[in-house]
Amino acid sequence: MIWRVYHRLILLVASNITKSAAVVHNVHICKSFCGTYWETNVCSRQFNVARVRRFCTRTEQDELCWEGPNHDIMLKKLESALLDCKDFEAWPVFSKFKSLYGFPPPAILSKLIYGLSYSSDHRSLPKACNLIFKVAKENSESLEHDCLSRLCLSLVRAQMPVLASKVLRLMLHRNSVPPVDVLCSVFMHMVKTEAGTCLASNILLEICDHFHHLTEKRSECATSMKPSTAIFNLILEACVRSGSSLKGQQIIEAMARIRAVADVHSVLLFTYIYEMNGLRDELKRFKEYVDQVSLPLARHYVHFYDKLLSLHYDFDDTDAAASLVTDIYLLWGSRPLQLNEELMKPCKLPIGSPYLKEGLKVQVMFELLQKDFVIHVKGEEEYVAFKNGKLIITSKGLARLIIKYKRRGRITELSELLVAIQKKMGTAQEENLCCDVIHACIDSGFLETAHDILDDMEMANMAVPSSTYMLLLKAYRKENMSKEAEALVKQIKMTGLLIDASDETMVSKCLSGVAHGSVVKSNTIRQSELAESLVLEMNWDYNKAPSKVYELNSSMYFFCKAKMMEDAQTIYRKMQELKIQPTVQTFAHLVQGYLSLERYREITILWGDIKRFMDYGCALANRDLYELLLLNFLRGGYFERVLEVLHHMKEHGMYADRWMYNKEFIRLHKNLYRKLKATEVRTEAQRLRLEHVKDFRKWVRNN
Repeated sequence: MIWRVYHRLILLVASNITKSAAVVHNVHICKSFCGTYWETNVCSRQFNVARVRRFCTRTEQDELCWEGPNHDIMLKKLESALLDCKDFEAWPVFSKFKSLYGFPPPAILSKLIYGLSYSSDHRSLPKACNLIFKVAKENSESLEHDCLSRLCLSLVRAQMPVLASKVLRLMLHRNSVPPVDVLCSVFMHMVKTEAGTCLASNILLEICDHFHHLTEKRSECATSMKPSTAIFNLILEACVRSGSSLKGQQIIEAMARIRAVADVHSVLLFTYIYEMNGLRDELKRFKEYVDQVSLPLARHYVHFYDKLLSLHYDFDDTDAAASLVTDIYLLWGSRPLQLNEELMKPCKLPIGSPYLKEGLKVQVMFELLQKDFVIHVKGEEEYVAFKNGKLIITSKGLARLIIKYKRRGRITELSELLVAIQKKMGTAQEENLCCDVIHACIDSGFLETAHDILDDMEMANMAVPSSTYMLLLKAYRKENMSKEAEALVKQIKMTGLLIDASDETMVSKCLSGVAHGSVVKSNTIRQSELAESLVLEMNWDYNKAPSKVYELNSSMYFFCKAKMMEDAQTIYRKMQELKIQPTVQTFAHLVQGYLSLERYREITILWGDIKRFMDYGCALANRDLYELLLLNFLRGGYFERVLEVLHHMKEHGMYADRWMYNKEFIRLHKNLYRKLKATEVRTEAQRLRLEHVKDFRKWVRNN
């Protein structure tokens, strides 16, 4: 040590020419004073060290190797860099401090994470994530809740949803989540991408499960972890936008389990989810309450009626559609003007079936409209619209109803419906509804239908304008239907409407064959739109599944919820006998039903059917369905099937939540084949399974 000091002293002397004489003099003094005791006398060693320090600057003195790094000085330097927001200086100091002394105190560690979270350098966020994961392994208690929340928010703002999900799950493991407003902001940024939507919905379900578990244990942490209605609405809206209807259904059931109260926005999002899944009975239970909503809030439920009518058409239930159309027109005037106090209280509605003993019930406040959330997925109404302060049936909705009646030969019932609406409405806007339908039928070429409705109007003592008769008469003449024209002329004379000379002339020309040219077109926008919709509806080849599959899926849904899988299988076999292609919902109901009974082998058989139907061109490639299959195959230990599903997801460019699958794997198969080597396997089946397990482990680690 002394010789190294002496050597450094000589170097310092050489670099200071102006002080060389004094330095040389001091060296001689040191040598003469120490003499032969240079290496043995402790006092002389201390004396020389003290003399050498006088020639060193302050910086050099701090870093001399014999003194070692100074804990307090490095800590102060780290605090100073963090205080001045100099992240580029703070990180090297922290790295050196950690290598020597470990992690700094929690307060300084939190300041470092804050600095990295809000740094302008995009590389700082991954550094912060790696740091908190290292700290969590050694001492998770030193991580403050607030710094994790802020880091999570910074990550989603930088469009790093995967890292943000890891931080959220780390917090959840510590029985905490960000505050409600922060969590809402985090999810709002996450759902901007497909991967973020997948992660956000999975994390929300995990939070609900954790909350339910803590509630059963009567833990004090439970209250702060309960998601708000706005958070549920945010994720449900993302599911609707991305088409994740099965995941949306799981979130609705999670709301029921933790007793979260749904509001007006929730009901509308439920409507979209149920309509996508073909669950008409679920919506029908809501209608009783929606019909009683006060007038100021009723306009928010336009899409509810629109989707319910759409389901009636999909089920090919003309009677239900006609009943709903009647209610839409007639119930509006009977709504209360003030808020309905009964609907301001939570109403419990069953999910699945009211007859299930273990069924869930979701709480809904139909008059609760929270201002902190706005739905952005509404789109245009297809069958029902809000116009001039009330609900009306669109031209497309009315056209589809007319065609359904026409194809069944039930024009008389259609006429009765139109007459009932026209008689009871009593408003100027809708008083010509029957005539609009007749004119649209004439323009579309459905002359027989138009004449039948006209006859029914006469029998119901409804006034028919002479222009309607003239329009039908000219159409008959245009199509060379002389017998029908003569019969109509007699009918006109019997009604006593020919009192105008121009009408007499028109009839005479029609009968003499002078009238020619195209049929007179409808003179209102509604009639023109309705005529166009009738033609489209009549010729349109709907790509939707046949109505029979909706009925069978609905029955299957009930049996699977009731765990009556034999009955569900009977319906599935009936679909095959009728050569009806199953839908995503068909297999989802069956998978969830078998899952409730832990019958994983049957799910492998279903997977074979799914692949076969996809080979035939069925559109069954659905991420939510794949996720259900993956979780079930993991629980059953079918790793070859797991890899097959993952391959299908990769082919379709679908994001897979590796963390969730890894968690399930660790929970059930943590030590599976961990010590078994390939040379120790006894059978070919065991060798293949070992390879599949290794491949899965390798996949989840590449997260």
